[in-house]
Amino acid sequence: MADEQAGAAPEPGTADAGRSADKSGQGVVAAFGQSMKMLRTRAGMEREEFGRRLGYSASTIASFEQGRRIPPPRAIDQSDEVLGAGGLLTVWKEQLEKAQYPAFFQEMAQLEKQAIELLVYDTMVVNGLLQNEEYMRALLDMRRPPLDGETIEQRVTARLARQDIFDRRPAPLLGFVMDEAVLRHRYGGKSVVRGQLEHLLLIGQRRNVEIQVMPTESEDNAGVNGPFTVVTRKDGKKFLYVEAQNTSSLATDPEQTVLAAARYGIIRSQALTPRESLEFIEKLLGEL
Repeated sequence: MADEQAGAAPEPGTADAGRSADKSGQGVVAAFGQSMKMLRTRAGMEREEFGRRLGYSASTIASFEQGRRIPPPRAIDQSDEVLGAGGLLTVWKEQLEKAQYPAFFQEMAQLEKQAIELLVYDTMVVNGLLQNEEYMRALLDMRRPPLDGETIEQRVTARLARQDIFDRRPAPLLGFVMDEAVLRHRYGGKSVVRGQLEHLLLIGQRRNVEIQVMPTESEDNAGVNGPFTVVTRKDGKKFLYVEAQNTSSLATDPEQTVLAAARYGIIRSQALTPRESLEFIEKLLGEL
């Protein structure tokens, strides 16, 4: 088979594809850092001065230049302007944006930007699109093996950036069903959970967002096989995304995607309605 031949390109969503994307992403970040350092040196600017003009410490500038941290888009634009780079730094923005996500999620992150409909079923934690910053940090702090501080900052920045989907125009249709257990976990402590529940109530008020809870007392649940996401792109094509243990699959087979969308419809009908779900979340808040 072709994919067994030496040098064959890995398929999307496979472990080999993830490793290739990881290496590629690291290379992009390192190359950008080298370019930034070269342009700063050429401009005769020390890290302290450069950082002061961007609003960062010299140590943060060092982490950018050494490829240990990805600067946000605003910092890239400012760097290009301050160093008179004429676009030599801003040209990296798209590649850096992709590199800020874990390799197994990069394809999905790009799909979210093209989605007109996103249907999500979760069983373990609140979906990343619905997380507030404190909840994000609590989850990332619990990872084992532990993530280093710079990786956590990078992941938080990337996850927050994904939430631009709520303000996009035209607004995509966003549906989220989550098991009741997701809301009852005390990840990060009561204060973190309280803030996350309040955040869900706010987002649940948006006209293009439906948040539903699958109660533990429900005797029927078509989602017993686990979490999944169905994305519909502007051209009508559907994708099925499934993630577990730092690996993922992204299926485009029409039979799989149509059946997954139908399964989500059944799950949605078995869960509390959006109105009942928001009332349920308010009830949980009162119990904290």
